[in-house]
Formats: sequence, C-alpha cells, structure tokens
Amino acid sequence: MTSVLHLTPENYEAAVTGKVALLDFWAEWCGPCRMLGGVIEQVAAEAADDVTVAKVNVDEAMELAKKFNVRNLPAIFLLKNGEIVKQFTGIQDKQTLLNAIKSA
Repeated sequence: MTSVLHLTPENYEAAVTGKVALLDFWAEWCGPCRMLGGVIEQVAAEAADDVTVAKVNVDEAMELAKKFNVRNLPAIFLLKNGEIVKQFTGIQDKQTLLNAIKSA
C-alpha cells in the first residue's frame, strides 16, 4: 500500500513541482479530519501512479496553511504543476477525489 507523504515546508516544492498532488490539510484535534484520513489512504493506494498524496498538519506547518489561506478543516487542494486546480472543504468521498484527480 502506498503511504501518504507527510508534507512540510521543507519538502513541499519537491512534492508538488511538475506533478499532480492532492494535499489534505488537517489537525489532530479535528474530528472530521480524522474521519477523512481513511479516505485519503484509499485514494493514495488507488491513484499512486497518477498523483502524490500528502497530508499537511496545520499545527506543524502553519507556513503552508497560510500559503493556501486555509480557514476551515479539513481542506483539500488538488494541484497540477504547483498550481491549484480544485479545492474542497469538509469530508469528501473517495470517488469525488479520484474523479478530480482524473480530470487534472
């Protein structure tokens, strides 16, 4: 099973440059974020060849949360070559995320 990358300001550029990337902004204290965690793992396993899937803990990577202007959690961003192409707020189902990845 493909693991989900733990994204930090230090590895951000390498993770998203020239690729399609799905970023899940979350926090340990956020109940809906924990509920979404399993869906993110499933997306990573099913779309490993098409996308880099990464989680961003907003308490540990405030710089990235500010960069993306994250106001609500969970927040999911789909990037292509480092540019935002789609954004979701709240819990999403696996198929919605997989469809967004395919369209990117």
